[in-house]
Amino acid sequence: MIRAVAFDLMDTVVRDPYREALRAATGLPLDELFRRRPPQAYPALERDELAEADYWAAFTEHGIDVDPDAFHRTRLSGTTWLEGMAELLDELGGTVLRATASNYPRWIDDLADTLLAGRFDRVLASCHLGARKPDARFFHGLLDELGYAAAEVLFVDDREENVTGAREVGIAAHRYRDVTGVRRFLADHGVLPARTADRGAG
Repeated sequence: MIRAVAFDLMDTVVRDPYREALRAATGLPLDELFRRRPPQAYPALERDELAEADYWAAFTEHGIDVDPDAFHRTRLSGTTWLEGMAELLDELGGTVLRATASNYPRWIDDLADTLLAGRFDRVLASCHLGARKPDARFFHGLLDELGYAAAEVLFVDDREENVTGAREVGIAAHRYRDVTGVRRFLADHGVLPARTADRGAG
């Protein structure tokens, strides 16, 4: 029996504004920014191994001026629901436990209190689990936090490597392309009635 559905957040449930937020914060073209920025800083931030102040300081050390306030303004205003996903989460309420399962820093906590409030029962990310997808430690930590066995959880993500990582620990997983595909996946596992699987967006 499926007891929980875990969703990647960015570009699976909501639109990811990270790149445009970086442009707003630095004024640099993305190709130049990605060439110059410290490559390991963001993964460390997502694992909660690096404080946000130290993350921005690493940019400064690489000669990149950053306006964190501009970053967060753009990030928050640009994080919007993908078509049909808010409605799907509402439909799942009271049927299964709805959880996030994202690679994301502590910034997810402010989304938990605002945009995601009422649509997720648990908000979990790499910053809480100390590991990033597709590392098996992420998925084992997720299962421990949810308190369910792998066979009781479904997982949805827009990246194939993360879907593969979930399957390797025994979690049935689906690669997100649109809400209709997610609905069919959930119906196939008995979470949604089959007659609603093709309802899609709208």
